[in-house]
Amino acid sequence: MARCCRSLATRSRCCPEPSSASSPGGPSVTPVALSLAVLLGAYLIGSIPWAYIIVRAVTGEDVTQHGTGNVGAMNVRRSTGSWGWFAVAMVADGMKGLIPVAVVKSGVLGFAGLAAAFTPVGLLGASYADPTTRWLMIVPQAAVAGVVFGHNYSFWMALIKRHFARTGKGLATGAGALLAYDWRYFVIVVVVGLTTIAITRYMMAGQVAAAISLPVGALVLGSPDWPFALVMGTVVYAAHHKRFIGMLQGKEPKLYVNDRMGPRG
Repeated sequence: MARCCRSLATRSRCCPEPSSASSPGGPSVTPVALSLAVLLGAYLIGSIPWAYIIVRAVTGEDVTQHGTGNVGAMNVRRSTGSWGWFAVAMVADGMKGLIPVAVVKSGVLGFAGLAAAFTPVGLLGASYADPTTRWLMIVPQAAVAGVVFGHNYSFWMALIKRHFARTGKGLATGAGALLAYDWRYFVIVVVVGLTTIAITRYMMAGQVAAAISLPVGALVLGSPDWPFALVMGTVVYAAHHKRFIGMLQGKEPKLYVNDRMGPRG
């Protein structure tokens, strides 16, 4: 299909309303159905337990039996004692967030390439109140939500463990998703998170500060998708709430990078 408009700012005026997508003689796909399909697909991709796979391959052990019990990059460090494998897990988790969101954005915007994949959603001129443009935000948001929820509550780990439980906190995956969704949000959460860690020496403080900075940053930027940023920031904070309270009570070790050194959860 030929590109119907070269300018993202004027796309909603020169393109037909995306009330459905259909092929000749085929069934139509509404934006709601598309969003649900994207949410499910992103969830399954986000559920890929790279930390579990890496630790099992390197040491033959179960990452959930070490450190905090989370299926994440830092627990790979605690399980293997290797910063190298930590980096591999961090990149793998980040890419499972970045790639699905970038691909979805390219498809939704109607053309491929870096311009579509990394154009901030908040700059597309879309509005939740406008039925002709809100899908430009909602469909990519479904991808972001799917990969983060998938990392935090992995379907594949549920099959392995035979029970459904929280498996992560969504930091690396969420950061990768944000880089594709709106790189400005990515910069904000990374700068705030790392600065807080450098000042306090608590990783937990940096993680919580990064979560809080997401909706605050959206409001400061005046982005129309601030409600979504608020929801995602709340989801990430909720995953850290218990240990954050423990930190305030003096129960959280600083720069917890070794196994059997701090709390689980």
